[in-house]
Order: sequence, then structure tokens, then C-alpha cells
Amino acid sequence: MGCAEENKITLGTYVLREEAILWWKTAKLRLGAGGMVITWQFRGEFLRKYFPTDIRNKKVVEFMELKQGDM
Repeated sequence: MGCAEENKITLGTYVLREEAILWWKTAKLRLGAGGMVITWQFRGEFLRKYFPTDIRNKKVVEFMELKQGDM
């Protein structure tokens, strides 16, 4: 898509906004009226079982040490 340099930010913002709105509408339809709400207790239990603290801490360190070009 051809776009003048000075209009790229405006166009990008508009396109992403529309996509975000569509995503949210679709998410609400999938959940329906009785959509499940994830509680803090569930989140804690889930993380404890599937994403242990030691692994989480390693990932935080890994993230903090990222540099552009790392992959």
C-alpha cells in the first residue's frame, strides 16, 4: 500500500485500532453472556502448576538481558 511518509503513523494507528476493535468483538462473542472470568486465585494456581517461580525468574532475567539483534 502506497502511503506518504507523513501519513504512515496515522494510517497504522487507524488500521491497528480497527483490528483491535474486531478482535474484542470476536472475543466477546466467543465468551458469550456466561463467559468465564479468571480469578486471581485461579491465576496463582495455574502459574504455580505450569509456570514455576524459578522458571519465571529465569525468563525475567533473560528478557532483561535482551539486546536488539538477539535471536
